[in-house]
Amino acid sequence: MRNVVAELLTIGDEILFGQIVDTNSQWMSVALSNAGIKVIRKTSVGDVESEILTALAEAEKRADIILITGGLGPTNDDLTKPCLAKYFDCEIKMHEEALVEVTEFFKSRGRELTEINRQQAALPVCCEKVTNAMGTAPGMWFNRNGKVFVSMPGVPHEMKKMMTDIVVPKLIKTFNTPAIFHQLIRTVGIGESFLAEKIADWEKSLPSHIKLAYLPSLGEVKLRLTALGENRQTLLEETHSLIEKLKPLAGDYIFGYDENPLEVVMGQKLTEKKLTVAVAESCTGGYLSHLFTSVPGSSAYYLGGIIPYDYEIKMRQLGVRPETLEKHGAVSEPTIIEMANLVRAKFKTDIGIATSGIAGPGGATPEKPVGTVWIAYSDKHQTVARKLQLSKDRMINIRLASIATLNLMRQHLPAD
Repeated sequence: MRNVVAELLTIGDEILFGQIVDTNSQWMSVALSNAGIKVIRKTSVGDVESEILTALAEAEKRADIILITGGLGPTNDDLTKPCLAKYFDCEIKMHEEALVEVTEFFKSRGRELTEINRQQAALPVCCEKVTNAMGTAPGMWFNRNGKVFVSMPGVPHEMKKMMTDIVVPKLIKTFNTPAIFHQLIRTVGIGESFLAEKIADWEKSLPSHIKLAYLPSLGEVKLRLTALGENRQTLLEETHSLIEKLKPLAGDYIFGYDENPLEVVMGQKLTEKKLTVAVAESCTGGYLSHLFTSVPGSSAYYLGGIIPYDYEIKMRQLGVRPETLEKHGAVSEPTIIEMANLVRAKFKTDIGIATSGIAGPGGATPEKPVGTVWIAYSDKHQTVARKLQLSKDRMINIRLASIATLNLMRQHLPAD
């Protein structure tokens, strides 16, 4: 089965200057991937005719499909349409159907159709018009020697509507694209290299039409299985069978199989089990509470938190014993155990979790360097504490400590 490959070309000085962020390419890549089309390159060029023409020629050598966004406005710096006419050696003429659509667009909004906007309906005679249901600039579809070029507006909502309704379905029909199925497997609490070593034999046994990618981020490693074939349902069943074989190897680290991050998954588990949680966080400074409350419906399980950053607040507001702090310090196992137990009692919740550490860059000692963090989990059956040795970067430590605390809760939630 031949792979169908695409290249994305974004046009506009504003992208290169960093004045706008190119979100179009990311969205288009997902849409194409779901349609069985592999994106092999993304290129951005400015509003310079020679650079646009060169980019078109280079893309034609590499890809079956070249999707272009931007540069279709009515002003003199919008060069995409004249460049495409020059590239395909054809003149630009008024397209009567496009003119009707542009005229109706302005009429429906009670606005006058100026001459400059009327020119939006002028198109290269060698292209097929692609209707823009959300704006005034029509798209353009060119076909030459089995290669397809499609030019679309850079305005995201206009491009997305055009891609979804017209371009992607037509590409699938034109190229008879294969079926494709992506499955994310989300893991936490294990680094990429350690995970790769654990599942090496499983990875080697994957069939040739199913590929594995490692997608590491702070505190998490996503595994992405991409299956390519003729029948999507068959691919889905094959992929799920492979996941069942993966579970004995990495099941302790797997927390989900879709786009939901750990805080969402834990919120779902707390809701299902009808459990409540309260948080005492020192070094994470409210970030852990932010993760909880960023999830819609979190009020069902997250009752509140306290940020006892100072020794006095740890003692007066939370109730940590002075002798514990004096003997062991704030960043210690005895202190974090008290914090988790006390916050659970204070808020009358089923679960209490706590963080305390040296986020950096200051505050370290030889015995407790920057990145030293203690976290704890408490319920009516158990209290568990864990020491982490993280990085030298403050914000990374805050993020990693919060994720590690959520993972500690995941590992010790009551079974019923």
